[in-house]
Amino acid sequence: MASITFGGNPATTVGELPQVGAKTPDFKLTKTDLTDVTLSDFLGSKLVLNIFPSVGTGVCAQSVRQFNQEVANMDGVKVLCISKDLPFAQKEFCGAEGIHNVEMLSDYKTDTFGSDYGVTLLDSPFEGLLSRSIVVVDADGTVVYTEQVGEIGEEPNYSKALEAVRNA
Repeated sequence: MASITFGGNPATTVGELPQVGAKTPDFKLTKTDLTDVTLSDFLGSKLVLNIFPSVGTGVCAQSVRQFNQEVANMDGVKVLCISKDLPFAQKEFCGAEGIHNVEMLSDYKTDTFGSDYGVTLLDSPFEGLLSRSIVVVDADGTVVYTEQVGEIGEEPNYSKALEAVRNA
């Protein structure tokens, strides 16, 4: 279990992020058009898994905006923004913000991504949602970088994540 904080108060997750060097756990998530995708749909591209509680919060929304801007000119890279938000809310957010360089994915159907990746929050006001985390995956599906953000209300380290993508 990861020990993090929410507003300075202790919070825990169901487990730990996948280890660097390990194969990325498979997943089944739902796109904004309500079709399902799995990890195999993205293999061959470098991936940034931008995991967060809800795009309806300021920090989560900023992470989507930031990665959307940062990867606009990076070939062979896909950013998957993963939350438990309904696909309708994700689509509405992207439409209102003009976001086109990331893929919004939801774990609302299967509710397994969070446990498989160790990021479901066990307590705090966000209990049951996904903790703010980054997982960078190379084109072969190997984890090359992870970050479990220590305070849910803080942004991830974009520069380290993007450096890991460039070096993957």
